[in-house]
Amino acid sequence: MSLVLTHIDPDGTATLTLNRPEVHNAMNEELVATLTAELRRVEADPAVRLVVIAATGRSFSAGIDLSKLQRMHHATPEEMLADTVAVSQMLATLDKLAKPTIAKVQGAAFAGGIGLIACCDVAIASAGALFGVTEVRIGLAPLVLNPYLVRRIGMAATRRYTLTGERFDAREAQSMGLVCEVVHAEQLAPTVAKYADLFRRGAPNALATAKAALAELGRAQDGPPPEEMVHRLAVLRQGPEAREGTRAFLEKRSPSWALVPKRAAQPSES
Repeated sequence: MSLVLTHIDPDGTATLTLNRPEVHNAMNEELVATLTAELRRVEADPAVRLVVIAATGRSFSAGIDLSKLQRMHHATPEEMLADTVAVSQMLATLDKLAKPTIAKVQGAAFAGGIGLIACCDVAIASAGALFGVTEVRIGLAPLVLNPYLVRRIGMAATRRYTLTGERFDAREAQSMGLVCEVVHAEQLAPTVAKYADLFRRGAPNALATAKAALAELGRAQDGPPPEEMVHRLAVLRQGPEAREGTRAFLEKRSPSWALVPKRAAQPSES
């Protein structure tokens, strides 16, 4: 079973669908590599006019895969760096795609899932979608996502959601500009089709040129080069906080640093 389903319509719409519904489309090494390869393939296909990133099942993407978290405890520094580079390349490939991109979002979109959304030109979300930049809660940091988030939702919102790890709903995501429309579930496909039609009205070379020019403007605000962020994250993933945080997540307990206030005792009923 392919972890990314690719379908190209006669009108030139290529839909790349994440296909791990049993784990809420969590990202493992194979999904990351497959999505990157498919993005490059449709980029090179002259019949493709635009790309839709979608997902099967209840969720868009729950972020990092649980089995991948478990393997982190035994990975070498070289393996950790290679994995971080792969995720960074996946996001960069989507972000730099010369063809218009649309994220079709339902359910949960956490961590790397938000990265995919931020790298698309527009995103449409169902009313029940839920978002979160949750890495700090397991001892990590979204360093490879941050440049895309800052460009998409601004520094203030990125600071808040990166540092708190709190979840937010589709309306909040729209107010920040992470998604451009929020619709009922049954309207998700028609709304994506509406934007696909708008993109097809643009001349392919003009669209590619416009995207390249916008990317040049964005790079001036990106801060440190992506390579530096990749290395910082690879080091962080090998540290004691990441090990404790991922263990706590897998064991369904709070990590040692999470000082969550206890609820006040309630008076017993007479």
